[in-house]
Amino acid sequence: MKSEIIEAIKALAKEKEISEEMLFSTIEEALKAAYRKNLPKGAVVPTNLAVTVSRETGAAQVFARKLIVEEVEEPGSQITLEEASKLNANYQMGDIAEVDVTPNGFLRVAAQTAKQVIMQRIREAERGKIYDEYIEKESEILTAIVQRVEPKAVYVELGRTEGVLEQNEMMPGEVLHDDDHVKVYVLEVHRAGPVGPRGPQVRVSRIHPNLVKRLFEMEVPEIAGGVVTIKSIAREAGSRTKMAVHSSDMMIDPVGACVGQRGSRVDRVVNELKGEKIDIIKWSSDPAEF
Repeated sequence: MKSEIIEAIKALAKEKEISEEMLFSTIEEALKAAYRKNLPKGAVVPTNLAVTVSRETGAAQVFARKLIVEEVEEPGSQITLEEASKLNANYQMGDIAEVDVTPNGFLRVAAQTAKQVIMQRIREAERGKIYDEYIEKESEILTAIVQRVEPKAVYVELGRTEGVLEQNEMMPGEVLHDDDHVKVYVLEVHRAGPVGPRGPQVRVSRIHPNLVKRLFEMEVPEIAGGVVTIKSIAREAGSRTKMAVHSSDMMIDPVGACVGQRGSRVDRVVNELKGEKIDIIKWSSDPAEF
């Protein structure tokens, strides 16, 4: 037990930055359920159970805590003073006696339960790390690989977890196939959900106006550097986008920077959006001129 469980707990606690005491407490709670589950039919079920796992040896013991009374009416929670005195001569009437009810073969049950708890904690810790990684990617774009196409959604590979592209977040008329590579905008990240059993649920979009904005940030160094600013975007996904841009440097044409030489920059964005037309106009603080 010690070599398999104690060392595993210490290694897990160190690697995943989880409290050793929390792991021991979780295992002890799981062992309570395991004890009750393995009781023979008709056996008296103790009302108040306590399970202890030695922090040194890993040995597990089960105790039934029973009130010392003159006459036992509820065997699951009461014990006579005569019986309690056999356990400890110092017990008195009204005390709580701890009766060792550890069954034969419980070491094997304890080892199996502890392994299950440790594996579950490892999975939870991994999901937690993945969640922390992807929650920082909200409002960003990622390259996704289509895994499977279903009637209501497309499921995509995002690296360490899975994303869901719901039907109402897909570009009208766009048909995706398995293994297609597409850029997606991260809408929100949930810790858990019906989607993404390997990790957190990530909802992504192909129609969000900020997808266009992020694509231009990737393609146009002047936008990434902050010289050219995208002031506003209006988008009818799959059809047309209108984008207003402004330059803080009079020597740099914001529209020309976004279009690129011979349209090279805007063409790459258009290709990613499957031919969606993009109108780029110069922003003005004067509403009439704009």
